[in-house]
Amino acid sequence: MSIPGAPPDLADLPPGCAFHPRCRFAEKRCTQEEPPLATISTGREVRCWVLMRTVPDPEPVGDGEAAVPATAPSSRADTVLRLEAVHKHYPAAGRGEVRAVDGVSLEVRHGETLGLIGESGCGKSTLARVITQLVPPTSGTVVFEGQDLGRLSGRALRGVRRRLQMVFQDPFASLDPRMTVGAIVAEPLANFGLRREARRSRVAELLELVQLGPQAARRYPHEFSGGQRQRIGIARALALNPSLLVCDEPVSALDVSIQAQIINLFADLQRDLGLTYVFIAHDLAVIGHLADRVAVMYLGKIVELGRVADVYQRPQHPYTKALVEAIPVADPLLERTRRPPPLRGEMPSPLGPRAGCRFHTRCPIARVPGVCKDEEPELCAHGQPGQRAACHFAGQA
Repeated sequence: MSIPGAPPDLADLPPGCAFHPRCRFAEKRCTQEEPPLATISTGREVRCWVLMRTVPDPEPVGDGEAAVPATAPSSRADTVLRLEAVHKHYPAAGRGEVRAVDGVSLEVRHGETLGLIGESGCGKSTLARVITQLVPPTSGTVVFEGQDLGRLSGRALRGVRRRLQMVFQDPFASLDPRMTVGAIVAEPLANFGLRREARRSRVAELLELVQLGPQAARRYPHEFSGGQRQRIGIARALALNPSLLVCDEPVSALDVSIQAQIINLFADLQRDLGLTYVFIAHDLAVIGHLADRVAVMYLGKIVELGRVADVYQRPQHPYTKALVEAIPVADPLLERTRRPPPLRGEMPSPLGPRAGCRFHTRCPIARVPGVCKDEEPELCAHGQPGQRAACHFAGQA
């Protein structure tokens, strides 16, 4: 649940109550007179002309179960993105190599959101950069809209990037502080030859689309809050009408109240523009709200894949089960009585190669010595239709 609209421009505040453009209880007086600070109980004061009225409680936000995705799965079965045995390894100064991504295969369909979750260091951001070709894969194939990106020349790959864009985690670091917002959003348009007047019109349209307004074009990134900067980054990513956005933890650096606004913005843009998302997040609740399917990543591998409701309610892999059990519950009494998830230790080093299941050193059901230490499990069908897990004892955690 989030507040509709966006905070007002501090240089051009509305008349009356500053909150009235976003308030569902606003009346005529709210738009004309600024309310005084009034005491409504001991130690409690508020500025609101409607404070004497009964304001109904907000609608409940759920009982802790996985939320229904903001967008229904697309009826079209078109595959927008396909990864086949993708690896990305880095040399490690005489100690072998870091296997950041180690044999990932998956598909993303038109109009859906694929969530990608896992602990820090599991390879999510590296996979995002491989998908967008910011770094080339060590081996494997990345196919986007029917084209093998590894076979494209620089000019052809540049053309593909009109349809494949990325939203970065840190909205301030990804924006040039010396450029105005208008210049930042217009930069990809200029790179592809759009004339100045057309660029100006498109920038105004994009800023309106992300609920900042055309007046933001004249200002600089440091004049905006974190959530507003992320809106600028989203506007820039949308400039060339992409079909796929790869979103690398776009809300993790934001305040919780702002996160909800940005998540709802992503959902609105997907509905209105028909976008497809690969959405990376630490927060499983975010993925539960936004995604249609979810892929769970551990130490460079996908260990579980399936529809969000299936994976969250009936996890087949013990790592997924531990992540789901760590989701906070809204009921404080229930939260205090819950047992901590049975996940011990830290993630091992990504230096490879390694034998057996890469989760066996932390797994509560691993058989060591035995098959878990000696044989690497394949990502196979387990649980519900479309659900897969890489575990010798899937569903037994």
